[in-house]
Order: sequence, then structure tokens, then C-alpha cells
Amino acid sequence: MSRPDGPTAAAPGPPAVPGPAVVGPEVVAAYLDCLDRADLPAATRIATGLLDAGSSVADVLVDLVAVTQREVGLRWLTGRWSVAQEHAATHVSERVVEAVAARSGPTGDRGHVVMACVEGEWHALAARIVVEVVRAAGWRVTFLGASVPVRHLVSYLHQTGPDAVLLSCVQPSRLIRAGRMIEACRAAGVPVVAGGPGFGPDGRWAAAVGAVAWGATARDAARLLAGPLCPTPPTGPVPAAGTDEYVAVLRRRRDLVQLVLREVAPEPDRVEDVAGAVAQLVDALAAAIRVGDPGLLVEFVRWQTEVPDARDGSPLLDTMLRVCATALTEHPHAGNYLRQARTLLTTTP
Repeated sequence: MSRPDGPTAAAPGPPAVPGPAVVGPEVVAAYLDCLDRADLPAATRIATGLLDAGSSVADVLVDLVAVTQREVGLRWLTGRWSVAQEHAATHVSERVVEAVAARSGPTGDRGHVVMACVEGEWHALAARIVVEVVRAAGWRVTFLGASVPVRHLVSYLHQTGPDAVLLSCVQPSRLIRAGRMIEACRAAGVPVVAGGPGFGPDGRWAAAVGAVAWGATARDAARLLAGPLCPTPPTGPVPAAGTDEYVAVLRRRRDLVQLVLREVAPEPDRVEDVAGAVAQLVDALAAAIRVGDPGLLVEFVRWQTEVPDARDGSPLLDTMLRVCATALTEHPHAGNYLRQARTLLTTTP
């Protein structure tokens, strides 16, 4: 994509806004162009211009920033943008969220909620958007940031006694950690509203790990907080028979990593990458067993085949799946799920 050279290139101003609370496709396209050029001043002008024209915080952050961030992720996933371009664009949107937050009114008195990202989850922009939309809806929100350790979260809950916890999870492979965090919150008497694709399509795995509700967007989070939150999750999917099997799989995590490394014998500069890939695969397998859905592992493997850095890495993925299946023969669910994932690799062109 072409980029203007030098500081004299004209920066686009805010596109015309058809009316209050309308974020049309032309506005989204203009904002995305700002992200493509990493033009923070122009991106900020678009966002604040929408606020001036009558759009709400939710309109700007959900319909503009969140929508374009999904496109940013897609462009990275399909190889159209490099990691550096994705990072630069994300940084611009993070700063835009800060600018929108600075324009918001005082905190309301509807109650206190805590926002946290699952331990190991470093994608925090979506969570920050939720924070500002919920705050604009009248709540006092404390954002604990990315990758929050369980013990730190529990300590903070006991110190502050919030009304609810909003928990963000982007990767399904981190569902086990999400479940542990939710269990700890429930033990402290605080309900958890889950959010993010890590809880599955339509949040189908949220109830299985103890969340009382799941929201697809920041608007959903504000809506769910406005209604009564049951102290226990609604009836949802349950783990498959032999629910402790996922624990046994996690206990073999280090051994499985070593087995794959011996089989693959990667170059020294690749050892850490391969070890991390195996560990993430084991986490995804354990999570799939925990929620009783082999589709979680299958989709994880499908995603791995699409990640730019992992393309043409099917032989490595197949080796990982095969070695794990051989080592986990005494665990029926693990073997079944791994076979289904290997079938995906052999049938994907």
C-alpha cells in the first residue's frame, strides 16, 4: 500500500458525518487509512469529530475502533500487513481510545466493576474499549490490564469488593486459566461476565468454565451489567465424561514439549518457538477436554495453519499432533480430539 513520504503529505480531516450516532462505512474507511499510515493526529480527529457531532462513546469505540481493529487483525492474518504494521495500527487505536476517554464525563454511581484480561493474554485493546463503554454507561471501572495473575485478582477483589468482574479472553487455548480465574472470583462472591472470542463462537464455552454471562461487544457488557446477574452460571455445555482428564493432560505438558523437540530436532534458534507452539497446542487440547468440545482443538489447529509465521508448517503441526496422540494413548478424549485435528490437516488443501 502506498504511503505518503515526508511530513508535508496532507492529512485527511474527519469525513462528513450523516447524523448523530452514525458511523458509516466512509468513516470506517477513512479511519482505517489513518491506521495504514499510522497517522495518530488524523485518527484522533476522526474519533473526536464523531463525538462532537453527537456520536456516543459506544458508537465511536464499538462501531469504529473495534470494527477497524478486526480488519487490522485480518490483514495481518492474511499476510497483507506485517507484524510491525499491525503493532503500529494497534498503538494508534490505543491512543485514540485514550483520547475518547479523556472526553468522557465523570464516573457514574451505578456500581463498581473490575476489568481484567486472562493471565497470559496480552491483547488488551478490546478490554480497554469495554472499560470506556461501561464507564460511559455510568459504572466506576477499574482496569487491571493485560495478563492478570489469579492471586493478584483475588487479592484486589477482597480489598475492594466490586459488584462484578469483566474477564477478557482472546485465545481459546487460555480457557483453563480463564476457568481458574472465574472459580477464584466466584469463591470471593463476585460474578464474572465473560467476553472475547476465547470463550467460543457465541460464547458457547463461557458457562462451562463458570461465567454467569457472555457478551460479544462492549455494548453487551454494559447491557448485561444493567440487569440482575445470577450468582451461578446458567445451564450450559458440560465437560465430557472423565472431567479430570484435562488435568492429566496438563501435567504431561513439559514431557510433551520435550518429546516433540526430540522428534523435530529444530535448529537452536527455533527451539523456543517450537516449544511454545507445543505448549499452546497442549493448552488447547486440555481446554477442549475441559469444555467437552473437540471443535475447540480443531479450530485452534485450523487457525495455526492460517497464521503467517506458521504457514507451510503443516508437517510440524502434524508431528506435534502425532507425538501427543502417541504419548496420551491412555486418555481416550485426548486421542479422539487429536485424531480429529490431524484429519483436518490431511483434508485442508
